[in-house]
Amino acid sequence: MKKIKVKVNGKEYVKDIPEYKTLLDFLREDLFLTGTKRGCGAGECGACTVILNGRAVNSCLVLAVECDGAEIKTIEGEGENGKLSPLQEAFQHHHAVQCGFCTPGMVMSARSLLDRVPHPTEEEIKEAIEGNFCRCTGYKQIVEAIIDASRGGS
Repeated sequence: MKKIKVKVNGKEYVKDIPEYKTLLDFLREDLFLTGTKRGCGAGECGACTVILNGRAVNSCLVLAVECDGAEIKTIEGEGENGKLSPLQEAFQHHHAVQCGFCTPGMVMSARSLLDRVPHPTEEEIKEAIEGNFCRCTGYKQIVEAIIDASRGGS
């Protein structure tokens, strides 16, 4: 067991965890933040994407002990006071959500991009979400939603 201290969605946590536990499992099992989805477990689908120290990562590939001292943002931290963020509203407005399984990871990849590049090109958006797979929407609505959010609309 190892003690780690992390800040998740602005709240600090100190926990003893097994050294083999992934960040995905830590978030879901220890912090009960189940918005981050378990997809492939191999870093291929992007369903488990979170923001770790300002960078989008596949949480299934990161050990929780590697996050000691880190700042993490999950889908639960995207909106405020029970309200959707403008990015989430844009996803809703553009019907960029079908079954919803990929949505948390897709939103977090988009958030990471928009935090770095407030007004990305369509090509930059496609590159930012290339590791997130969606079986339902075909990506057109997702790209449109991210463009809309970058322009401040929804």
